[in-house]
Amino acid sequence: MTTRLPRRSVDRAILGILATATALLLAACAVPTLPPDASAPAAVPGVGEPAIGRPGAFAPVPAAPVAGRGRWVPADWSELPGFADDDLFEAWNAWTKSCEKPGPAYAALCGDVRRLSIGTPEEQRAWMMAKLQPYRVESAEGNPEGLLTAYYEPVVPASRLQAPGFNVPLYAPPAGLGQRKPWYTRQQIDTLPEARAALQGRALAWLADPVEAMVLHIQGSGRLRISEPDGSVRLVRLAYAGTNDQPYRSIGSWLLQNGQVRDATWPGIRAWLAQNPQRTNELMWTNPRYVFFREEPLDALDASFGPRGAQGVALTPGRSIAVDRTSIPYGTPVWLASPGPTAALQRLVMAQDTGSAIVGAVRADYFVGWGADAGEAAGRLKQSLRLWALWPRGLSGGPSP
Repeated sequence: MTTRLPRRSVDRAILGILATATALLLAACAVPTLPPDASAPAAVPGVGEPAIGRPGAFAPVPAAPVAGRGRWVPADWSELPGFADDDLFEAWNAWTKSCEKPGPAYAALCGDVRRLSIGTPEEQRAWMMAKLQPYRVESAEGNPEGLLTAYYEPVVPASRLQAPGFNVPLYAPPAGLGQRKPWYTRQQIDTLPEARAALQGRALAWLADPVEAMVLHIQGSGRLRISEPDGSVRLVRLAYAGTNDQPYRSIGSWLLQNGQVRDATWPGIRAWLAQNPQRTNELMWTNPRYVFFREEPLDALDASFGPRGAQGVALTPGRSIAVDRTSIPYGTPVWLASPGPTAALQRLVMAQDTGSAIVGAVRADYFVGWGADAGEAAGRLKQSLRLWALWPRGLSGGPSP
């Protein structure tokens, strides 16, 4: 037997259901947008307020992505140290650069990223909290602590032609480099007639100092103040173009392990070589890896950015990092926190590069810029690190490094 409700009760019930459905629909569609009046800042969720579960604000937290050598653990925005204080302007420039070659996970966000390049930090933060989910990056064993180092772009005097005092070559890749893996070692390149024949006519420039050449090989790129045959001096960039596929060995570590120095910084290495010039080749040959370069023009705009990283976009000083791409895909915005002692850093950075020594989930190399001051800063920076990857909300599946 069916019990029938009075008509008024039915009407009230239907109206209640419709009202609830309408409220849920509006809540699901609510996304922070730039206000019509740019002088009125967008409301920013409090950093101490849990972002997940705020009514109508965000989509559900996606499943934790699979992340190569480590794991990603869902986190709240309140966990990110200094998130409310970062200026974000330089980071947004770096993000706009990433949008020149975005990964599939972030391509759909690039329109908003470009529009928000003229937004306030408050608007940018509100958008990030609506569109992205933080994940704490940990090792496979669950350790959130890792290592931060730094790198830079050297600026070095050079000669276009071999000349007295300029006898250290920087080469373009030889023909057929990829057909032989690994290629000749550094020592073989310097001594074997067949290796030297393969590089005949491939020198892009000549340096005076073998240590400067090694710095360029380690950093992977650099700026040259190059003297041309007509007497003019130009500023050009040498960018990474490949290696001989030999393993990298640190010459500083070799000096320490053999008791030759206590200071394995570049000034320490130069001081040792000044006292032991006859052992220059012996030291350099302990690192069998050899890097080849390509020359790029350097106009005023290019000179305001760093070299192109592995993502294929120009690096931004203080906002680009090199990562282990099996753990963090290129183009991922990352919150970086490192307490010091050399530099206290809490900021948004972009994963735009990689390096042979950058291995592990919680591992980053911080791009500090170019020139002598940047080199000094990069040489000192070696400290603890924590990372949070910011992954698009509602994206099915995990990253594909």
